[in-house]
Amino acid sequence: MPIGVIINVLSVALGGIFGSVVKDKLSDSYKTNMNMLFGLASMGMGISSIVLMKNMPAVIFSLIIGTTIGLVIHLGDAINKAAGAMQALTGGGKKENAAQLVTIIVLFCASGTGIYGALVSGMNGDHSILIAKSILDFCTAMIFACTLGKTVSMIAIPQGIIMLALFLLAGFIYPMTTPDMINDFKACGGFIMLATGFRIIQVKNYPTADMIPAMILVMPLSWFWMTYIIPLVG
Repeated sequence: MPIGVIINVLSVALGGIFGSVVKDKLSDSYKTNMNMLFGLASMGMGISSIVLMKNMPAVIFSLIIGTTIGLVIHLGDAINKAAGAMQALTGGGKKENAAQLVTIIVLFCASGTGIYGALVSGMNGDHSILIAKSILDFCTAMIFACTLGKTVSMIAIPQGIIMLALFLLAGFIYPMTTPDMINDFKACGGFIMLATGFRIIQVKNYPTADMIPAMILVMPLSWFWMTYIIPLVG
């Protein structure tokens, strides 16, 4: 039973609904300061994941190759269009907020913590990672919904599809991994979360959506680096 996935998806959906209801009761100053706080939290979580890195070249190559793939296939543009469609369906949010919506789509759907949590949940029934993540996701969704409205709740749909697929595939994926591969995977997700934090506080608009393919490449490249490159240079 994907209890952790269900709780995490509901946290985003309910946080988005709650935020859209109370948005007029919160001051602009409070919303701005909380956005800055969540940006800082994303950056802090990213840094804490990056320090777990075991094979730096594999992670960096994954980010470079993965982002290149994302840019070539215009993944970011596709997610931007999907974000615009979500706004049109809910009739909420301004067109200029689409970039902010893309940022939180990446934050909720492609974070290393969420993906790893779904795999662990599917493999051994430990839902603690996703439940802990749900607390932050609820608050994050609530604050962003103050600006973007109930559109934020719709992010729960792609998030649920991705996490449920990982939960079901965990029995196939997880046994092929090693602790070092998992740590490199978390580190790659950490870089994306760090970039997401910079986007949230509007310091630099990193192409976080285009960076998503790196999450797929990092574990195979980590395995290749440990299996072939390290023995070769050693």
